Formats: sequence, C-alpha cells, structure tokens
Amino acid sequence: MKFIVSTSQLLKQLQIVGGVISSNTVLPILEDFLFDIQDGKLTIFATDLENSMSTTLDVEAKTNGRIAIPAKILIETLKTLAEQPLTFNIDEKTFGVELTSDNGKYKLTGENASDYPKIPSPEGVSTLELATSVLTFGISKTLFAVSNDDLRPAMTGVYFNLSEEGLTFVSTDAHKLVRYKRKDAKSDTNTSFIVPKKALNLLKNALPNDDSKAIVRYNQSNAFFEFNNVNLICRLIDAKYPDYNAVIPLDNQNKLTIGRYDFQNSLRRISIFSNKTTHQVVLSIKGSEVTVSAQDLDFSNEAKETIPCSYDGENMEIGFNAKFLVEMLNVLNTDEIVLQLSSPTKAGIIVPATGDDNDDLLMLVMPVMLNT
Repeated sequence: MKFIVSTSQLLKQLQIVGGVISSNTVLPILEDFLFDIQDGKLTIFATDLENSMSTTLDVEAKTNGRIAIPAKILIETLKTLAEQPLTFNIDEKTFGVELTSDNGKYKLTGENASDYPKIPSPEGVSTLELATSVLTFGISKTLFAVSNDDLRPAMTGVYFNLSEEGLTFVSTDAHKLVRYKRKDAKSDTNTSFIVPKKALNLLKNALPNDDSKAIVRYNQSNAFFEFNNVNLICRLIDAKYPDYNAVIPLDNQNKLTIGRYDFQNSLRRISIFSNKTTHQVVLSIKGSEVTVSAQDLDFSNEAKETIPCSYDGENMEIGFNAKFLVEMLNVLNTDEIVLQLSSPTKAGIIVPATGDDNDDLLMLVMPVMLNT
C-alpha cells in the first residue's frame, strides 16, 4: 500500500484527533492512529475506548488499505518536517511503514488494522442540527464548573437537555453551578444526556470558528458529533443528573450591578492576601459601593479595596471563594454583571447585565460562612 500526502495537512488533522490518545492505556494499539484509505481519501481514527475521533483528507493513492501507525513518533516527525509531499510505503505483511521526504527516509513499525477496536456506529439515534457556535458557547460557558469527583459521576460531565423550548447546558461541582440556555436550538422531543469532560475538551479544541453546522446524534449509550470533516463519538455518562433547579434561589431581592473588569481585577488582587485553603473574600455591600476584603490570620496578611457599584437592597456582608468568582467572571463577556443575593447564607446568582434574546446564562456560587 502506498500513498502521498501533504505534511502540513496531515499534521493538522492528526493534531485534531490526537487528543483522544491516552499515554496510560491498557492496549498498546490504542497508542496508534488507524489509517484507512478508500478511493483517494484517508480517514484517520483515534480512540481510548470511551471517546473516538476521526477526520478525513484527500491523498494521492491508487489502492485501498488500512494500517495502525504509532501516534507519538509520527506526530513528532511531522512537526520537524517542512511543508512537502510525504510518501508512505506500507508492507501489508510485516506492517512496516517507510516515510519518504525530500530529505530522507524514516522507518517505523505499524500494527495490524484488524486488531484496532471497532468504532461505534450511530444506531437507533435521534438527530439534532445546530450551529457550531452554539456548541462552542455552551461548552465554554459550562466546562469549568464540571466536578472532578468520581464518586458523583453525573457531575463529571455537562448535562444537555433538549426540548421544544431550546437547548440547555448545565454543569455543577456542588460549589458552583452554570445553566446556559439557547432558545435558537430546539428539538421536537424532550430528552437529556450527560457528556463527559474529556469529550467536551476534545470538541472545544476541534470546533471551527465559523458559522458552520454540526450534526448531533445520540442514543442511550453514545453521542455522535459531526462537523466539517470531523467526527467525535463519546460514551455518555450513565447516571441521573441532580435536580439543579431545586438549588437555584428564586427570591433574590438584593441586586448588585458592577463593572466586570473592576470586580474581577479587585478579586484577583485581594485573593492574594486570602487564606490559601478557602480563598475566602468578603463583600461588604452598602449604598453605592462594595468593599472587597480578605485576611489570612496564619500569616497576618490582609487587604481591602472599595469599588463603586449600583446596589438595590439591604446592606449585606457575604463571603465567597474568590477563585470561583474569578472563574465565573472569566467566561462572561459583558462589561457589567449583576450579582443577585437573598441572604449571607444562601447562594449568589451571577447574570450578565445585558443579554441576547436567544441567550440565557445563569451562574450560581455557594457562599463561604463568615466567622462571627
């Protein structure tokens, strides 16, 4: 089997799917890419058994064939080669692979493609078509709040809820929660599934920055994402998602409107002086200003800043983990945010001060109990 391909185009496609490959794998062949050539098109597969990705590009080939090629050595070689045609000569009996470039020849040993794990195919699936920008936004707004606690598997992924009203993305780690609704991505049927964190990171890195469409297919066990020439298949988390609506306080009569940049920069500075375990900062809200303060009694460190704001409510002192607040403010893109509060012992709600008719973003952060 022989084919010729552009080094830069091949490297680009390998880097898209290469994130699937894990260095700690039980099967050595999972450290390989599967190359499948059919009618002048090369399809590249990578899998870790939980997630699989594939991408397709044109090559110059007269025959069809399949071979598994070690991923690490191939990518490292391509990174050092200038843009040029690269010829692959494959011995289908010994699985030897010879690469020929303008500069020289490189030999490595592949593996039998028939030993490569079977990639799941979409059977008995429902289908949803949406803009890739919707997927990108949904993932970028929620991924940071996903839990790393394997004892609560449902919370280690992002919850997708599809309905006639729209598509809702939810993530939580029990300390913070994000709910992002898109009213312009609707489904005829009501359904939901949980996509694991690794699959979402792979999606986020592979999704294009344009207005192209993505096809999402799903059944009880897998989700299939298809866009441009890329396919991602992931095993869904088989668990019941917690009732997130139950923890969102509805009666938040105290509303603080503040500049996002000023608030975020203040939190970053003040948190330097906070306890390194709790990252606790205290917001003292009174009139048209909020005082942000922190102290670390173990090292006698303390800091305090006052920021102008617009506040409608009763004077309040409430503590939060500064790290959580900064993470939330990072994914917002409005100049001003609104912090909705009910009491110092109940969760605070952060929403953008201005929004889009198709967008509905809500972030919840649990307070830190203050020492009295």
